[in-house]
Amino acid sequence: MARHWTLDDIPWDRFDAAQVDPDILAVVKAASMVEANAADYVRYLENVFRDDEEFLKAARAWGVEEEQHGAALGRWAEIADPGFSFADSLAEFRRGFRVPLDSESSIRGSRAGELIARQVVETGTSSFYSALRDASDEPVLKEICRRIAIDEFFHYQLFQKHFRRYRERDRPGILERLKVALGRVQEAEDDELAYAYYAANVWPRDPAHPYRREECGRDYWVRAMALYRPRHIDSATRMILRAAELKANGRLADLAARGAFALVRWRCERLRRDVAAAARAA
Repeated sequence: MARHWTLDDIPWDRFDAAQVDPDILAVVKAASMVEANAADYVRYLENVFRDDEEFLKAARAWGVEEEQHGAALGRWAEIADPGFSFADSLAEFRRGFRVPLDSESSIRGSRAGELIARQVVETGTSSFYSALRDASDEPVLKEICRRIAIDEFFHYQLFQKHFRRYRERDRPGILERLKVALGRVQEAEDDELAYAYYAANVWPRDPAHPYRREECGRDYWVRAMALYRPRHIDSATRMILRAAELKANGRLADLAARGAFALVRWRCERLRRDVAAAARAA
């Protein structure tokens, strides 16, 4: 088995401050919070799959790699912004956002459903870090995102492998698979990323500033959605279709990919208008 990369493999000495984009920096700070908080998700999965040692071993290894992603992004953010403390912001994030850990069964209705949802999450992160890699001109961040995007794709395949084990047991129908996949896509705009943006970008400047979910979510997503190009959305759409065990090639898949990019572009423009309106009101 090949050795997984570590922070020592990142060429930190190639950092170029002149290539740091402030909007990308804000997005990276928020992403570092979510990645570093993987231990909560591991505990949740340990509850759901408590008697499946094969999966638990894989989930714990996955959690270690996710936390490393957060550490790499956080270190880069501290280099790019010496006033930023990854540890302090992470502590604030964990104080204000917690993953529900008291459930002993999947909130998706079945273990197969849980593994579909995990595939959708890894689809989102793989496409996000691919888009971030392509959008950034800073060489160290580019390399970090390249490595993370590859990891996330392998994580997608990991959850896909275990889903196939549970598919025969739980036998989720097409409507159930679609409901879980699309439902998890919609959950991307829940409190997690909004609070991560707050903890990493707003709270350090003004700890007394109250958290406002709509405001922080808008400020995060207007920056994150601007990173995506058609190829990133095309790849993500097809990965989600595969997660739901639907045909990922052909005319319908092509239409779905084009429709998804149109939706992202429309959403991004709407967010820009909302940001401009908020600025005028302020």
